[in-house]
Amino acid sequence: MYSSFDDPDYDYAASIAGRAMRSIAEQRIAPTPANFAVWFQYFAGGHDDLRNAIDLLIDHNRPFDARTNKDLFETYVANQVSAAVVDTSERLQALMGAAKEFLATAIADNHSQMQAISEVADQGRAGVDPKLLVAQLMNELARAATRATRLEAGFAEKTRELDVIRDSLSRSEQRARTDMLTGLANRRALDEFLRKAQATAEWGEPLCVLMLDIDHFKSFNDNFGHGVGDQVLRLMAKVLREKVREQDLPARYGGEELIAVLPDADLAACAEIAERIRRAIAEATITRRSTGEILPSISVSIGAAQYRVGEAITDLIERCDRALYLAKSSGRNRVVTEIEVERAGAAG
Repeated sequence: MYSSFDDPDYDYAASIAGRAMRSIAEQRIAPTPANFAVWFQYFAGGHDDLRNAIDLLIDHNRPFDARTNKDLFETYVANQVSAAVVDTSERLQALMGAAKEFLATAIADNHSQMQAISEVADQGRAGVDPKLLVAQLMNELARAATRATRLEAGFAEKTRELDVIRDSLSRSEQRARTDMLTGLANRRALDEFLRKAQATAEWGEPLCVLMLDIDHFKSFNDNFGHGVGDQVLRLMAKVLREKVREQDLPARYGGEELIAVLPDADLAACAEIAERIRRAIAEATITRRSTGEILPSISVSIGAAQYRVGEAITDLIERCDRALYLAKSSGRNRVVTEIEVERAGAAG
């Protein structure tokens, strides 16, 4: 069970760190910060190139010597974040330089055009043939139009480049709010969503939370390996995402625990959604991708609780966690609400 709601992703990170350190020990790799970063990224998922490289080394019984470890770090980890930051900064600097150049050119062209028109006017006052003046004026206007078209095209191109950078930054922000393994919202995004939902719930709108945990997940991992365990987690995330409503937020809470925040849903509605999730998972068929083997079915236990006006979000999560604990201790593969926890406490 997890109750450290104020420490985002702590339990999940601790789980990944533990797996990384065990593998480092098994492979007799020096536990340096760089090597730890490589194996943490490996188990955290979301970096297919790194995973494939390490899996290939393991399959061929290649030793993780100092040279190999250094190559893995430098190739897949070291420059992953810094390169993206540097690239974005350089592209923005280039765009700003181009914009300044365009503006300087536009100002210079404007001065040249005004000077040319002034000279035509002076010639008119000097009695130059009007036909010649009209021709000169038309020529200057045509040149101005050409320059304006060229500048407009240049600005349009740089605007498109700016849109690309903006989209890239938006995707980076999205990745920062997404759990790498499951594709669900991470704890950072969960915290933000809960704060907004709580503000609305203070005005009387119902707000519920459901939390699910995979039954006997440790033994499943031990029997079939962490790769299959990760596949199961992704399946759970898919079911959760499909069964909640559009306005709800499904997220990874930590380890094999997933959570969903349901604004504008009372406890009865939350329990109904939770039951749909539980049933869909119990009926799902899990196939090992590498062999096509049909694996044993799995189940989840789910706890549900409703927000009470004026309370802290941590209190809501704690009641939901107690409901989940009761679901597990009373047989698993079931949905338990905070009401049943209160009844069990009264009966005890």
